[in-house]
Amino acid sequence: MPDVADDAEQWVRTWSASVSEQAALTQSLSDQVSRLAVTATDPESLVTVTVDGSGGLTDLRLERQAARLEMTRLAEVIMRTMREAQVALTRQVAEIAGQTVGVDSATGRAVVSSFERRFPVDPDEDDHGN
Repeated sequence: MPDVADDAEQWVRTWSASVSEQAALTQSLSDQVSRLAVTATDPESLVTVTVDGSGGLTDLRLERQAARLEMTRLAEVIMRTMREAQVALTRQVAEIAGQTVGVDSATGRAVVSSFERRFPVDPDEDDHGN
């Protein structure tokens, strides 16, 4: 007859190992995302932006020809290019989640959806072909 105490102890050990493994994978996801840097350049190669793993702007480079744009237009190009970098960041985060915790895990879904909410693809730009 199986020993109930031994079965329970084995279950607790297995559960504890699973929790520890998930914690290590979650830490790996966090570490990799925090080291990300994503760069995007506008189609005319006038503006290049880099965002970090949180989506914050870390570098902005303007080519000399950008000075010929009206200020409003230049601001639009900068913002659009930054959004493109942030959307690319979201894709990279999803890839990392898939390689670590799994995109279908609760952690993976939460992390990826938080990036998707913060950095959505702008449907207005897609509709206008921009």
